[in-house]
Amino acid sequence: MSDLGKEYRIAGVTVRKVQERYLHNVPPSFLYPAAASEELRAIEPRLSAVDMEEGRDALVVSIHTWLVRTPDHIILIDTGSGNDKERPRNPSFHHQTIPFLDRLRQAGVGPEDVDFVINTHLHVDHSGWNTVLEDGRWIPTFKNARYIFPRAEQEYYSSTASHNDVNIPSSGVYEDSVRPVIEAGLADFIDSAGGPFLDRFTFLPTPGHSIGHMSVLLESDNEAAIFAGDVMHHPIQVERPDLNTVFCEFLDQAAQSRRRVLEFAADNRAIYFSTHFPGSSAGYVTRDGEKFRWSYV
Repeated sequence: MSDLGKEYRIAGVTVRKVQERYLHNVPPSFLYPAAASEELRAIEPRLSAVDMEEGRDALVVSIHTWLVRTPDHIILIDTGSGNDKERPRNPSFHHQTIPFLDRLRQAGVGPEDVDFVINTHLHVDHSGWNTVLEDGRWIPTFKNARYIFPRAEQEYYSSTASHNDVNIPSSGVYEDSVRPVIEAGLADFIDSAGGPFLDRFTFLPTPGHSIGHMSVLLESDNEAAIFAGDVMHHPIQVERPDLNTVFCEFLDQAAQSRRRVLEFAADNRAIYFSTHFPGSSAGYVTRDGEKFRWSYV
């Protein structure tokens, strides 16, 4: 699997995946605890080879950033989990040493070139590269960028209200990957209603997975795309939008947001840029009667 995805041209911009890492051997029963094993087995024959390990008994999950180039700006959507972070309660992301910034440079972008960093939400694997460790301090990685955070996320994760079992995997993220950006004066906030951004983007509220989760619509020249963060973690949820992951906090809202995104993607022939689907991580949602189906591009 390549560390640098292919380039997509849509709605007047180019989009490319910059890989951080893959998580392998993820048990389906862990990611989807409410699903019976026979329910998951019923979906398995329609999953792509890249979606599962060779034995077809465990899932593959991707962690990556979407690099978006408009005629005027360079934008990063979600920033993975980062290096050197103290994550003792989440060993998968503890003290990582991943050449992510080198991969970004391979795509022709240095950290100083980035104009905007958008975090769909503030979980461990979506905001880690917001900062890097320098002389014992966390400093913004993209020093010339404006960082865009959902306001509800910032307020929630800066308070004790977020201190619950669902958020244990993201312990420490606000302190080392969000607060230093705000203190540096580089943060802007999107209110819960969402709304337009730059000249061809719209923030779409998709709460549920997290309290203020925000997707990003791209629409121009009669073409559309959607970057929907953790609305879905795996193609399993295209067929079963009722299934929430173990990391979803507000379950009814999460399912409603998932169906809203699937309907938009299917009805507008919008390319779906996922944050955790493996392979190319991009594709189309189509309707099959009352069901949705997924195909990579």
